[in-house]
Amino acid sequence: MLLPKEFVSYLCRQATARIGSNYLEVIEPGTVSELMESVFLKELEVEDKLNEEVRKLLEEFSVYMANNSISYTEMFRRVKNQLIQQRKIVRASGRETGDGMKLSRDKINEISHKLVNALRRSRSCRLKKKPNDVRLELVRLITDILQVEEKADRQARDKIRSHKREIIEGSDEWKVLLERYYAEALKSHGIDLGRA
Repeated sequence: MLLPKEFVSYLCRQATARIGSNYLEVIEPGTVSELMESVFLKELEVEDKLNEEVRKLLEEFSVYMANNSISYTEMFRRVKNQLIQQRKIVRASGRETGDGMKLSRDKINEISHKLVNALRRSRSCRLKKKPNDVRLELVRLITDILQVEEKADRQARDKIRSHKREIIEGSDEWKVLLERYYAEALKSHGIDLGRA
């Protein structure tokens, strides 16, 4: 998943807590936060499922690709892009669309529309402004929180690169170090994913 589930949970709790009472009257904060998390994760899983589908498709053609010197990475990108266009999926990864953050602005906007629709139907809160005003405030809050996450992720990756010996990206050692340094970097920004 593009963002760790623990971070999505944190993000939704923070958005619930930070949204002004002039935008949203939160009656049951826990329920609102869980609702937001559910919508958020469902949207992020769309691209995860697509990636898995592309991997399975390419497995069937692995021998052909090897025999014809076709790059797996290039073929993955092409097939994924084609499926995204056919299915009209909003790409989640901001880095693939030129955005600085992990999550694209388009995906944040799509999620914000779905969040507002879910919040309008919920009995755990009540919108106090027009739905689009609430949506724009959610976009602002989500973006602010994601910018901190992006800094932490960049710090963790830079710390791995600063090791004297090269650690191959994607290796087990790299993943363990990234997880540890990422948690440390988040804590330096006041975010502790271990706390509920």
